[in-house]
Amino acid sequence: MALTGTTIDDVKAVLVSVLGIEDRAATIDAGTQLLGNLPELDSMAVLELVAALEERFGVTIDDDEVTADVFDTLKSLAALIDSKL
Repeated sequence: MALTGTTIDDVKAVLVSVLGIEDRAATIDAGTQLLGNLPELDSMAVLELVAALEERFGVTIDDDEVTADVFDTLKSLAALIDSKL
């Protein structure tokens, strides 16, 4: 299944909300690096983000799926969600 712009936009909305970075939302796109680039995205924020994504999309993200690769870019994170829908 192709990654949809809607999924990317929805994941971005959850990311922006959880991290409280509404002021920078316009600068975040599919290629935006997440881990190491967004100082707000620390280990606790990753856990909050996973919980918020699970609730928003009605999916379950397994612990072994929470990897640096998945949290590399907005696109890679959205791809994980898309794969579960």
